[in-house]
Amino acid sequence: MSQAFIPFTRPYVTPREEEYLLDSLRSGILQGDGPMTKAATRVLLEVSGAERALLTTSCTHALEMSAMLLDLGPGDEVLVPSFTFSSTAGAVAIRGATPVFVDIDPLTLNLDVQAAEAAVTDRTRAVFVVHYGGIGADIPALLALADRHGLAVVEDNAHGLGARRGGYTLGTVGAMATQSFHSTKNVQCGEGGALLVNDASFFERAEVLREKGTDRSRFLRGQVDKYTWNDVGSSYLPSDLLCAVLLSQLESFDLVQRLRHEIWDAYQQSLGGWASANGARLMHVPDDAQHPAHVFYLIMATHEDQTALLTHLRERAITGTFHYVPLDSSPAGRRFGRTPSPCDVTADLSARLVRLPLYAGMTQADVDRVLDAVTAYVARTPVAAG
Repeated sequence: MSQAFIPFTRPYVTPREEEYLLDSLRSGILQGDGPMTKAATRVLLEVSGAERALLTTSCTHALEMSAMLLDLGPGDEVLVPSFTFSSTAGAVAIRGATPVFVDIDPLTLNLDVQAAEAAVTDRTRAVFVVHYGGIGADIPALLALADRHGLAVVEDNAHGLGARRGGYTLGTVGAMATQSFHSTKNVQCGEGGALLVNDASFFERAEVLREKGTDRSRFLRGQVDKYTWNDVGSSYLPSDLLCAVLLSQLESFDLVQRLRHEIWDAYQQSLGGWASANGARLMHVPDDAQHPAHVFYLIMATHEDQTALLTHLRERAITGTFHYVPLDSSPAGRRFGRTPSPCDVTADLSARLVRLPLYAGMTQADVDRVLDAVTAYVARTPVAAG
């Protein structure tokens, strides 16, 4: 009998989702900023360490709000790693500004701060940094870069809720940070996100942008007697039904993290010998980093080995995957962005990276199947790991 496919990811169902959904339905308050939104926001502040947060319909929308709050427009440039999801750069491009693609550090796969510095011009307004896999970027170097050139820092922290690097909690460093609650993330509500506002001067306007450009939030708090259109904006509020799911997920954050770390640790402890023998290397975690076990990846010896291992896993009913097509080489990246120097590290590592299945609720039998499958693979042309 054929084995059931092990998916790359699967949403984890937490204990109180059905209860909270039913409570929300019975309340009759299904729109955004209802009681579930407020409750989920309170727990998010506890989990993230941020002082201010606005839940949104996606991390993409939170990034777009960041670009709006910075008043980015034509002629402006923003430093963005080429190795990231399209939304990081798309939020810049949608404002008419130019994403400037820079290379990544070969160990952490985060923005290379030296490469970013070399790309700064008199039009550079901000840097959008991505904490890939929940491993923090070089935050002291990043903040020093921003200070030298007067740049705003926005953290795309879609992978890093609850993570730390050195003395910093990811998501609390930049003027703003964005979170994702997409179904592929550690805690999720299907589709959702949040904007963490660390610079208080942006918060009042952020509320307006999120509420279709109106001061409705102030009206609901009794601060004005009527609300009106004040600014650009859109409808970035998630339904209270989504927030009911998110509330249960956030309340179960520690449980989800424990389950994911058990799987991550099993991969890390079991694959070192195989990696050395096959010219691969395991995901690098700096000594001062506490990560959220969001992803576990391998860097294979060659692109041929990346492709072959993914096929090898698929033939054994296991879903592995790559990450990412470099944005500087993408059709939209060439159209809307600028790449002052070749992103050679991005091109190399994206062609060799393999992510393994990892999700809370993954059984020990499934973990063992993945480990057996990976260790049964023999590299096509073993070379030194890099």
